[in-house]
Amino acid sequence: MRSLLLLALFVPAAALADQTPAKVGAAAPEFSLPDLDGKPVKLSDFKGKVVVLEWFNPECPFVKASHTKGSLVTAAKRATDRGVVWLAVNSGAPGKQGAGAEKSREGLKGFGASHPVLIDAEGTVGKLYGATNTPHMFVIDKAGKLAYRGAIDNSPDGEGKSPEGGKLVSYVETALDEVAAGKPVTTPETKAYGCSVKYK
Repeated sequence: MRSLLLLALFVPAAALADQTPAKVGAAAPEFSLPDLDGKPVKLSDFKGKVVVLEWFNPECPFVKASHTKGSLVTAAKRATDRGVVWLAVNSGAPGKQGAGAEKSREGLKGFGASHPVLIDAEGTVGKLYGATNTPHMFVIDKAGKLAYRGAIDNSPDGEGKSPEGGKLVSYVETALDEVAAGKPVTTPETKAYGCSVKYK
């Protein structure tokens, strides 16, 4: 009962009713989730800004590799330095790998990162966006539309050492550059790699 009450507090009823995953080119679904200190954070708080959503599991080997060796090293800092809002979302259910505020906090510290992590313990927002993996990346443009969804890059090892085609391409960084320039995103959707999201 308590978890249902918390869910009602943090996820709008419209989001609960509509379980169709977000689509590229359509409006990014509104949500409200608690940060690591329990403070509600809404997507609409950042209206008019470019937002990156990073599905996060600090104990996932692919997340660890990406944050310590691969394309996620300093990615959030570089993006926020240019005015982008970067939010990680942990949709792990209680008791599962990497779930919860404490493990998320430890993960950020270990990765030397400081961007916000939002806790989606019921998995409602993850399912609303169709997040399947950690990491799974989403870029929302200034108009509030989903401009990119998929992998962080084209190197499924997470370390950037085995890019498909031989050249490392950061899909998220490219999408951010194109959105900033007012151009359509060249590659708006790719297949995410990594661990499965540890839903309830």
